[in-house]
Amino acid sequence: MNRQELQKKVRHTVYQLIWEKGYASPLDLFLKMEKISPKLIEEWRFGRVPYLERVLHGNLAQMSFIMKELRKTAKEMDLKESYTAYMSWGKGRKRPLRFSKSGDSQVERFYSTHYVKPPKVERMELKPLLEGINQQQESDEV
Repeated sequence: MNRQELQKKVRHTVYQLIWEKGYASPLDLFLKMEKISPKLIEEWRFGRVPYLERVLHGNLAQMSFIMKELRKTAKEMDLKESYTAYMSWGKGRKRPLRFSKSGDSQVERFYSTHYVKPPKVERMELKPLLEGINQQQESDEV
C-alpha cells in the first residue's frame, strides 16, 4: 500500500470511528486498520508486552505516517484533543502503559491522545462526509 492509499484509508477510518464512537484514538485506528489484533492489545494492557510498538504490524515509518495523518484529519474536522491515561489492567498496582520503545514523552502523548468531536457536530452532519469518502474510494478503485 503506497502513501496515497494509506492516507485515504486513514482518513476513511477516522471518519468511521467518529461516526461510530464519537472519537478517534490511535489505538482504535490501528485496530480498525488491522495493524494490531484485539488479543495483542489485551496482552499489552495486562503488561505482558513492554510497549505497544513492539506488536504493531508494520514498520515505524508507516506508524508515524498513520499518526501524522490522524492528527491532520482531526485538525481538519475540528476535533478536540483529549489526553487519556492508559493504565495497566489486572491485579496489583496500576501502572502507566508504554507505547513506544524510546519512551519519549512527546511520542507517548501522541499515542495517548484521543480526538473527540465537539458537541456541535451532529451525527447527521458526518454522514454525508462519510458517504462522500466511501464514493471517492470506490471511484479510485475502479
